[in-house]
Amino acid sequence: MSEESVRRPKGLGKRAWVTTKLVRRVLRALAWSNFVRVTVIGRAEVPKTGPVIVASNHISMLDAVFLWGALRRRAVAIAMAELWSWPVVGWLVRRLGQIPVLRRDSESGQSALSQAEQILRHGGVLLIYPEGRLVAPGEYEPYKPGVAKLALATGVPIIPVGTTGTDRVLPMRRSRGSGPAFDRRQRVTIHFGDPIDPAGFDDPDKLLDHLRQRIEGLRTVE
Repeated sequence: MSEESVRRPKGLGKRAWVTTKLVRRVLRALAWSNFVRVTVIGRAEVPKTGPVIVASNHISMLDAVFLWGALRRRAVAIAMAELWSWPVVGWLVRRLGQIPVLRRDSESGQSALSQAEQILRHGGVLLIYPEGRLVAPGEYEPYKPGVAKLALATGVPIIPVGTTGTDRVLPMRRSRGSGPAFDRRQRVTIHFGDPIDPAGFDDPDKLLDHLRQRIEGLRTVE
């Protein structure tokens, strides 16, 4: 099936574009008012046109909000399917054409990767969290192979992102202890790194190892 015969993904349509513009205006207004202090580093690493995968560590439910808001292009994320049943959030992810995935469900995972590939084939930006779940401080989660498979299959570069501080603004319940559920005084940093060209790798595991090293490095340099 040719690329032209595949219908343009919903997340790259006009409705998603309009919604993206409106929501980002709200997010930027909050950023300018210092509601939460946000620092964005290396945003220019994301090309203005063409397909690209943006991959980040995952430490808070707010990660996607800050990362998506930091971009200057509309983007489609692979996100946990539970969000589609949440009030307001469910409406928003549908409107934006985001991609749901059921955790520990191989069929859902394959469907999500197929949809993600179409985003890239149509020149879009794909947001993905290789760990596949929230990772609390001190925990370790192996990267899922999907991001490497997508990059190698399409030849699309990966922009690594180190996200810090979101776990202090909105910590996970199991790691919050007696601290506040939401602390807007904490600083958030979104650090974009140099793109990774998948052509330099002949094995998904090697690409995943390199991606983790890059992301971890960006988390420690603010």
